[in-house]
Amino acid sequence: MVQEKLCWPGSAQLAPVPAVLVGCGDGSRRNPYNLITVGWCGMACSDPPQLTIGVRPERFSFGLIRRTGEFTVNLPTKALTADLDYCGVVSGKAIDKFKERGLTPVPGDTVKAPLVGECPVALECRVKEALELGSHWLFIADILAVRVDPGLVDGNGKLDMEKAGLITYAHGNYYAVGEELGRFGFSVRKKQ
Repeated sequence: MVQEKLCWPGSAQLAPVPAVLVGCGDGSRRNPYNLITVGWCGMACSDPPQLTIGVRPERFSFGLIRRTGEFTVNLPTKALTADLDYCGVVSGKAIDKFKERGLTPVPGDTVKAPLVGECPVALECRVKEALELGSHWLFIADILAVRVDPGLVDGNGKLDMEKAGLITYAHGNYYAVGEELGRFGFSVRKKQ
């Protein structure tokens, strides 16, 4: 039986979640390129493909996303954990995080927001709707394009999760994604 522990709702988080680097800005003087670490990110719809990110309005990146209506979601590897953390605690208002961390801004195919060259997976997104929720605003965005390092795609055309070494976030800590435990529907498949 599961033991219940009473806690205030803000401390009961759904975890783990993907830890991502969101690229924003269009490279102009008013909207310079920036990176923000986002832990509130997830798929919202498969047809059309959409995702959501949650961003606090006091963050520098919030204004960039609101003004341009675009952003990228970049999935970092274990090797980028320190960069991921840095981009979440240092403001881009006075610092060029790409330059400071030695990361490569890569032009998107469909958006002006930068992709992170060192990330093996990147999604180009355009905001469809923004909802003010409380501490965060929720940006619902259409996924316009996806880039994946071809060396991380398996024979079935899927991302090899063990090889990719992606990162999740849970209760203030970063974790590596790894071992496959089963495929969707495995519990009801007939044994051969």
